Amino acid sequence: MTTVQVTLNLPDSLAKAAAGAGLLKPDALEKLLSEAVRRKGIDEFFAAADSLAGANYPPLSLEAIQEEVKAVRSARRQSADK
Repeated sequence: MTTVQVTLNLPDSLAKAAAGAGLLKPDALEKLLSEAVRRKGIDEFFAAADSLAGANYPPLSLEAIQEEVKAVRSARRQSADK
């Protein structure tokens, strides 16, 4: 576990509302940050998917997909053996 000290400058009304809702407690902040990181990952995934969709790559045949799967599995087996 890593300890991080954070200082926030918030408007008084927001600070009071957040404190009143228990959102400034360590466990609540951890949950908020975890959710933000998860959402950011999802947003980045969809941005990449949109970028790939617009790239106009020709579709792969089933045989080509199977060859890619075999190559990945082989690489994983080789790195697991090390």
